[in-house]
Amino acid sequence: MKHLLMAAFFCAATTLGFAQEKARKSPHVNVENKDIKVVYGQPSKKGRVVFGTLEPWGKVWRTGADEATEITFKKDVVFGGKSVKAGTYTLFSIPDQKKWTVILNSKLGQWGAYDYEKNKGQDVASVQVPREALKAPVEKLTFTLPGNAVVFEWDDTKVSVPVK
Repeated sequence: MKHLLMAAFFCAATTLGFAQEKARKSPHVNVENKDIKVVYGQPSKKGRVVFGTLEPWGKVWRTGADEATEITFKKDVVFGGKSVKAGTYTLFSIPDQKKWTVILNSKLGQWGAYDYEKNKGQDVASVQVPREALKAPVEKLTFTLPGNAVVFEWDDTKVSVPVK
């Protein structure tokens, strides 16, 4: 009995330690329409300059907070001109002042973009789209699905990937 209690305590302590290691710092949001679902951590601007500083130009970003953003297509689509099979993918982006690269990767369960380089061989699509400068900053990263695109806005930036 003593060994059983010690084992249970060890398992609980280990689980708690791992949970604290990857504690979420931002709320998590699901956005969905009949064809697409996006699940992402929603960071806030909090007075910071986001793109070019917090998220450097030219570096892969998880396009959210905490776990990398996941996008599910309920049927086959054309994502930014590239054919993509129905399924769930990790969504990354590479910010740039004029054009963004938006990437779909088949490796799920990634935390941040820390392992992107070792998993980039699992990219399904990579598309470039223009960055639109917003007149008024957006406080929280926000995804919308207007029916013909996947759109995200944060700080002074709007990115829209056409989806058919």
